This record gives sequence, structure tokens and C-alpha cells, in this order.
Amino acid sequence: MDINTTIINNYARLRKSLFFLPILLLVLLLVFLYFNRALSIHGYTGIQKNSFFAINAYLGQYPNLESNFTQFGDCLISLSLLSVFVLYGPKLWEALLSASFISALFSILLKLIFAVPRPAVVFNHTSFLITGKMLLGHNSLPSGHSITIFTTLTVIMYAFFPKRLNYKIVWFLSLTSLGLILALSRVALGAHYPLDVVSGCIIGYLSGLLGIFLSREFKIWNWVSNKRYYPIFILLFLVFSIVLVNRIINDNLLIFYFTFICLIITLYKIITIYAKK
Repeated sequence: MDINTTIINNYARLRKSLFFLPILLLVLLLVFLYFNRALSIHGYTGIQKNSFFAINAYLGQYPNLESNFTQFGDCLISLSLLSVFVLYGPKLWEALLSASFISALFSILLKLIFAVPRPAVVFNHTSFLITGKMLLGHNSLPSGHSITIFTTLTVIMYAFFPKRLNYKIVWFLSLTSLGLILALSRVALGAHYPLDVVSGCIIGYLSGLLGIFLSREFKIWNWVSNKRYYPIFILLFLVFSIVLVNRIINDNLLIFYFTFICLIITLYKIITIYAKK
């Protein structure tokens, strides 16, 4: 059985009851904020002051590591790292494209609705660790990077979901833990409050599920597997490569080198396959 068939079969087995968990978690988060009088901006930021400073002080000691981790919340990085699946698992890309548009919509709308100021606006920016550019906007809730991280991990998680229950539990907990480690980099860098990250992770999980189910029910991305459209991806990945070279020059993070190598390998393979068509 090839990779794409495995992904198709795994997605086909998913049930809509999976949506119960993220919806329940969002309700519980809302209840928690309500009982702690944290539904206002002042209450929301105030209730997280101690946890924000504690996490930031501990994880912020590793700025280079956290700077690399946070890049996984950039669509350029996540799509580039999964670029090879255009060839070997296009069904994953179909789900990922739908999920990415949904997650972007959630992120933009919710940030506009809540308009929560960034930590550097609320707290004295000399009192905590800030790595990279200081963010001063009113768009802290939810964390867009956390949404992207969990959107991507959810699509991957269910694409390769094991059949045995004990393996399912280990797989689910492993990817969830990985996602939280990556997402908490946003607190480490001084860009977000902890609950920005938590809510972003939940919304990302929900976005990933929606992307999977939409791609399963509606065949809007079926063209992804058609070799005739490979030039679109060749052009896209070439643009990604150019942007990554620029980032390597400016920021010189290890994740950019690794991502660039993934793109070059994919470009070589996809050009070779298209040339033989």
C-alpha cells in the first residue's frame, strides 16, 4: 500500500465526533475565564501575568532554540517541510490547503474581534525577555503561530494514525506534546500570553479537522495529484526557496537551512517527474 492510499484510508475512517474535543476545550477555557473574571482585556492579561513571566524566564534562556522552534508556526516553513508530499501523498496536501485557509481565516477574524494587546504593550518590556522584533500590536489573542503548528500537526496526525489503540494514544500524545513545545516558543520570545498559545492550539486542531473533512467531502483540490499542474508547485517552491535564502542571509537559523534542503530535494524530484511526463 502506498503512502497516499494510507492517507486516504485513514482520513476516510475519521468520524465527526472528533470535533467534540476541541469544542469542549474551548467551552472549558471560556468557563475558566468567566469564573476568574478574565473576560475583559484587563482581566485576561492580569490573570496570566505570573505564568507569563515564569514561562518566559525559563524558556527564554534558550533564545536560539526557541527562535528555531517558533518558525514551525510560519506557513512558509510548514508547507516547505511537507513539500515532498505533493508527490507521494497529495491527499495530505489537499487537507493541508483547506486547513491552512481555514486557520488563516480564524486567526485574522479572532485577532480583530478580541484585539488583545501584546505583552510588551501591557508589561514593561524591560521586565521580561524579548527575542527578535518587539511586537506592540493589539492582536495577541489567539496566537497565529500556535494555530499553524497545530493545524499542520493535526493533518499529519490523522494522515498516519495507527490502528491499534495503544499506538493511537502514544501517537496522539507525542504529537500534541511536540506541538505544545513548539507553540510555547511564542511565550519564550515574549510575543504571547500562555492562553493565547493554548487557544491557538485548540483552534489549530479544529482547523486541521475541518480541513480534513472538507477535502474529503469536496474535491476542490483534486488537481494537486495531477502532474499537469506540477509547474504551479515548481514555481511556488522556487519562490519559497528564494525567500528562504533571504532569511538565511538575514537571520541564519538552522531551521531555514533544513527547510531549504527539503525544498531543493522536492524541486529536483518534481522537475524530474514532470520532465518524464
